[in-house]
Amino acid sequence: MQARSPVALYVHVPFCLSLCPYCDFVVYTGRDAHGPASMVDAFVRALLVELDLRADALEERFGAARAALTSVYLGGGTPSLLPAAVIRGLLERVDRRFGIAPGAEVTMESNPGAGDRGDLAGFRAAGVNRLSLGVQSLDPSELKRLGRRHGPDDVADAMAAARAAGFEDVSLDLLYDIPGQTVGSWEATIEGAIGLVPDHISAYALTLDDPEAESLTGPTGDHLPLRSGARAWRGRARREQDEDMAAELYALAMARLAAAGYVGYELSNWARPGRECRHNLAYWQREPYEAVGPGAHASDGALERRWNAARLEGYLAALLARDGSQAELPPGGRETLDGATARAEGVILGLRMTSGVDEALISDPLLAPGLAWGLQARLLECGSARIRLSESGRLLSNEIFLRLLPDAAPGTSSPVATEAAA
Repeated sequence: MQARSPVALYVHVPFCLSLCPYCDFVVYTGRDAHGPASMVDAFVRALLVELDLRADALEERFGAARAALTSVYLGGGTPSLLPAAVIRGLLERVDRRFGIAPGAEVTMESNPGAGDRGDLAGFRAAGVNRLSLGVQSLDPSELKRLGRRHGPDDVADAMAAARAAGFEDVSLDLLYDIPGQTVGSWEATIEGAIGLVPDHISAYALTLDDPEAESLTGPTGDHLPLRSGARAWRGRARREQDEDMAAELYALAMARLAAAGYVGYELSNWARPGRECRHNLAYWQREPYEAVGPGAHASDGALERRWNAARLEGYLAALLARDGSQAELPPGGRETLDGATARAEGVILGLRMTSGVDEALISDPLLAPGLAWGLQARLLECGSARIRLSESGRLLSNEIFLRLLPDAAPGTSSPVATEAAA
């Protein structure tokens, strides 16, 4: 495997108006996110410095003639809280330093509520051409329980505003296995989402991990410690979740979305033909990608991956040196995979996609036992020289993924499977 220059860029904007108790992303709220004492302006200045430093490093490693980016993803947090002029300046800096290819996919995440949605027309004029709305549910009680600020009517309003602003590619994010959710409420959410005629729908199982237990919150960790209220909420919510119910809800989503013409191209993602998320495909196809902002992850497409620490104070201190010293890259960490783990991860990510993996991999001594087990258990199927998850395999994919990882035994956790589903 050989390192390559990035084809995609992820930009993490770590600000929200409020914090949802299930959220695992790096988020700052309250006076840090708005008002005269907010850190937003300082963050934007630091972000531009990091973009320059990362571009300098890539130029030194790969040369100035490297290929332009085919996707840029503005995630968070709620990046739509930033003014359209800031988004325009940010994308102009990205284009100048990295290059944005003609026709590239440029996505922004936004929340549906009027106070979070931002200037959609301004974002479209600034160069954003794909909008991802964090809907999660269309049931008022579920939204309230999740701590969401919007209601079902806000989702319809946001969808109409996005179309009026000129967005021809809009995605809706949904959650299932929400405590208290029923088959009926999930069916209503799926049907309501389909009725809004989005171009793409993501449906993720609600995961309630403990980043501190996984040692992810230290000085160079990519997660922030949980607030006490969020920790208590998660403990109660986990006790109410049900794996069998989650499987039933997922199967319902598969059937209803397929009937409505959405193609399930990845375990948690469905799209109209030609509207698959190119940025996420870069992740699943193990393409190289760059990333900036607190908690953001990057990969060279081969054996090395890197992340920024989550804490905004350290991020700002490194990039906006106040003592006249030269700016430096923010704190964080990196790891180098061994070849066996990299091969296994590539197959796991490939199996997440409907296209599957090459059947020739069954002859790889490292992968053969896991793949053979999956085929025998009918969780995998083979056809047209490809190995894919079967319908039952989509419900039990982690059972296969764990058997593909070197030295992993069934029943242990899988960082690859968890990260890919986040």
